[in-house]
Amino acid sequence: MDEAHLFGMTISGLTPLVGPDFGAVGGSSQLRAIVGALLTYGLIVAVLMIVICAATWAIGSAHGSWQTASKSKTGLFVALGGAVLTGAALAWTNWLLDVGASL
Repeated sequence: MDEAHLFGMTISGLTPLVGPDFGAVGGSSQLRAIVGALLTYGLIVAVLMIVICAATWAIGSAHGSWQTASKSKTGLFVALGGAVLTGAALAWTNWLLDVGASL
């Protein structure tokens, strides 16, 4: 097979489903700019926090500082949760735009 399959569907068949439908709502150009900027900033901050917390956890563990390692481990999990929620915001935006278009 040439393409990777995910639950019986090809990945190339899923690509049109990724991304919000901004044409369904009036004033969508402003909404596109706002959502895009917020998702970009949110993901950049989450990735930076993941890198910083992982490095701090490693250094704290290597030097035997269990308090630093514990706090940075908590920070790492919070940053991962933030990255997941930021990524889920795209699906939530799609759903809200679909609901708005059907009203």
